Amino acid sequence: MALSRCVTPILLCLLLVLTLGTAGSAQSVRPPEAPAEAGSQTLEDILARQNGEGAARSARDLSTAMPAPDGLPLGTRGAASDSDLWQALRFGTADVSVSAGGPTARVIMQDGGMWWLQARRTIADYGGWLLLGLIVFLALIRIIFGRIKIHGGRSGQTILRFTDLERFGHWLLASSFLLLAFTGLFSIFGRNGLIPFLGKDAYSTLAIGSKWIHNNVSWAFMAGLVIIFIFWVGHNLPARGDLKWLLRGGGLLTGNHVPAKKFNAGQKLVFWAVILLGASVSVSGLSLIFPFEMPLFAKTFASLNWTGLPQLMGLDTLPEQMSAQEEMQYAQLWHAIVGFLMMAIIIAHIYIGSVGMEGAFEAMGDGDVDLNWARDHHALWVEEVMARKADPPAPPANDPAAPDPAPQA
Repeated sequence: MALSRCVTPILLCLLLVLTLGTAGSAQSVRPPEAPAEAGSQTLEDILARQNGEGAARSARDLSTAMPAPDGLPLGTRGAASDSDLWQALRFGTADVSVSAGGPTARVIMQDGGMWWLQARRTIADYGGWLLLGLIVFLALIRIIFGRIKIHGGRSGQTILRFTDLERFGHWLLASSFLLLAFTGLFSIFGRNGLIPFLGKDAYSTLAIGSKWIHNNVSWAFMAGLVIIFIFWVGHNLPARGDLKWLLRGGGLLTGNHVPAKKFNAGQKLVFWAVILLGASVSVSGLSLIFPFEMPLFAKTFASLNWTGLPQLMGLDTLPEQMSAQEEMQYAQLWHAIVGFLMMAIIIAHIYIGSVGMEGAFEAMGDGDVDLNWARDHHALWVEEVMARKADPPAPPANDPAAPDPAPQA
């Protein structure tokens, strides 16, 4: 017993010494850390990125990965770390082999997704407040000033304002735009606004249907845009009296209306806004549907860089080389911006043409408007129509119904 009591502490001491010695030997043979190669990731890079100070390392790829020290076996993942691999995929510098599709198919991870998502949210916020603020403003106008009445009341006589073909073009454009506006708003706000109430499955079905409607109704919108341009461009050119109409607001709130032709200055502004913005939103929509066939922004940015406008505005040189994914991101943002502007303009147009002004809807309802309404808002146009009725064109010379010429002396 006495011997065992003496041996046990001795064995424990020897075991402790051997353990420490083994650890020291293992530590002494650990290879020194190799210096960071140019372009490889370091601790300073990670800390800088966490503080928002790191720059995009687009030049990093697998070729900059630190090689394994000589004489040591490679790990299970080789010399390149996971971070190096994901960086190469993120910045598009990894050697990705594809059988077809060209450079676009080699884009495995699109690096611009996060800034695009934030920009999309910002546009949605400002666009939503724009539409809501406009609706509140128009409601206040209606409460304070009431409906714009026909001066002197209805006359009981009507005058043809728009033909059937003109109204067809207008309603084709208007109805298709309303569908595009609703489906567009559904796409932007539906995820946060409807999923909590409908659930993901129901929302998915509605979102797929909304996208199908949006893509296909767009063709009707573009057709309507062409029709109204052909019919009305001649009536919407600048004319004498337009500036006076604008300075006095057309006299809509005071009742002292400014004489105008078939379209007053306010309607001309709406017309050209719809034509130009409608053309822009159509082109950006086509680019979204056909991103590989219709890239827009790389060429547009190259033209802007050539003019020097970005530099004059204090901006950096705009990118001139983009992948199809980046083209779609810029096109989607522009599509949303123009769409919100058009929705604001059309909301004001709908208000004035319906509840805001007495007798205005009849112009697009059946085409005939009350004569007193026409004289209030388009007095010069009424004079032109009356002059044509009072002085009909002379019949052709070979018309048998034409009166015989007076005998000459």
